[in-house]
Amino acid sequence: MKKLLFISNLKSGKNQIKPHFSAIIDMFVAAGYEVTVHTTQAVKDAYQVAAARGSDYDLVVCSGGDGTLDEVVSGLIGLKKQPVLGYIPAGTTNDFAKSLGISSNMTAAAANVLHGAPFAIDVGVFNDRYFAYVAAFGAFTDVSWQTPQELKNTFGHLAYLMEGLKSLPSITPHRMTVEFDDEVITDSFAYGMVTNSVSVGGFKSIGGKGMELDDGLFEMLLVRMPKNLFELQAIMSAFLLQKVDERYMFFAKVKRVHFSSEKEISWTLDGEEGGCWKEVELSNMKQAIRILRPADKAELQKVKEEYEALDMKEQTEKDQ
Repeated sequence: MKKLLFISNLKSGKNQIKPHFSAIIDMFVAAGYEVTVHTTQAVKDAYQVAAARGSDYDLVVCSGGDGTLDEVVSGLIGLKKQPVLGYIPAGTTNDFAKSLGISSNMTAAAANVLHGAPFAIDVGVFNDRYFAYVAAFGAFTDVSWQTPQELKNTFGHLAYLMEGLKSLPSITPHRMTVEFDDEVITDSFAYGMVTNSVSVGGFKSIGGKGMELDDGLFEMLLVRMPKNLFELQAIMSAFLLQKVDERYMFFAKVKRVHFSSEKEISWTLDGEEGGCWKEVELSNMKQAIRILRPADKAELQKVKEEYEALDMKEQTEKDQ
């Protein structure tokens, strides 16, 4: 009998996995799997379980938000016998699920685990750690992990905006030297990210169009420190329009990049706290882990369109 390890963070999102929990396990059993369930008990628990037990299973499925996915990916990446990974998104933003075309519907996502096709995705290396889809520093990067879970559950994306507004007065410049390919940039940046996702923080990424998750390249965006309100407004407009304003932004595709600064700078990895560093080496592990996504291209496009429609509906409701 095939063996499946189901790692679930029941506290992610609005506890949306709970009403479907039994039905999902039943789906796995009916498909011929011997299912072992582990519900996470603390931070890094998903990582430790995936690393210690993942190689004993044919399939590892995780349910939770982007942080839970990050932990499971990090736990599996070092295994010699690496199982295929299934993902049932149950967080507040589910950024990487959008990139993979995995439905936000619990049972549809579980069906994708059983009928989807393995897809080898790139994984990021951040000094001695791994990340699934984004490493970032500067303005607003601490919003995700500082926003209380209760606030996320109640207000969803609006919770991030509410918390982000609090940090506006504290935006500070980060003087950094950035080295990649044959280029060296030294400037003061308000924000920077290296990503492999069409969505970051629940909002479409500027580099999302034409992005490939398996090409061995990350999209790097650096935002220079605004000197006045006019420049800040121009930067915010560029984010809203998902366009690079070359007056204040720098965008490039990179395989490896080195950041250095005189002072320690706080980073986040997949929306979770990543520590404070003066030196950061980022690199791309091409097609490092296999994850299940919709096998049919039409279905993949349909799910992406559903996400876009849901985002538009949420934005309309906020505007009203």
